[in-house]
Amino acid sequence: MRAPSKLHLENFLPYRLSVLSNTVSGAIAAAYFAHFGLSIPEWRVMAVLAANPGLSAAEVTARTAMDKVAVSRAVGTLMDAGRLRRTMAKADRRRTHLELTPAGVRVYAQVVPMALNYERHLIAPLSAKDRATLDRILRILLGRAVELGPVHAE
Repeated sequence: MRAPSKLHLENFLPYRLSVLSNTVSGAIAAAYFAHFGLSIPEWRVMAVLAANPGLSAAEVTARTAMDKVAVSRAVGTLMDAGRLRRTMAKADRRRTHLELTPAGVRVYAQVVPMALNYERHLIAPLSAKDRATLDRILRILLGRAVELGPVHAE
């Protein structure tokens, strides 16, 4: 039996991506929570629905790669706050569509500049070429992660 390889967490790409994502999301989330009481899942649901009104909760779950329970909670909280509405599909009464209410659109319109400003400051040290390379690498890695699927024990 072969001895297990040693994992240096600080060099492990999935860990580094997670730390970066959590750090960035947390920094932005602190601002929109302080101003609007929004959690990260609630903001992600709002952002997806602002760009794609009429999605079902399952479609929001797929687009955000969030757990369906987190999406369901976020949808419920946003509906309770009057920022989101759910309507029945005309063709299939079992299917529902989600969309931002006017109040949700107003909150979204106020959060977007904050998020974009943070992103602008975050990527400021990168050249245009670095930004393009980063974008390309992220697209490749996401595609590969989807292709590989879950990790299986060997």
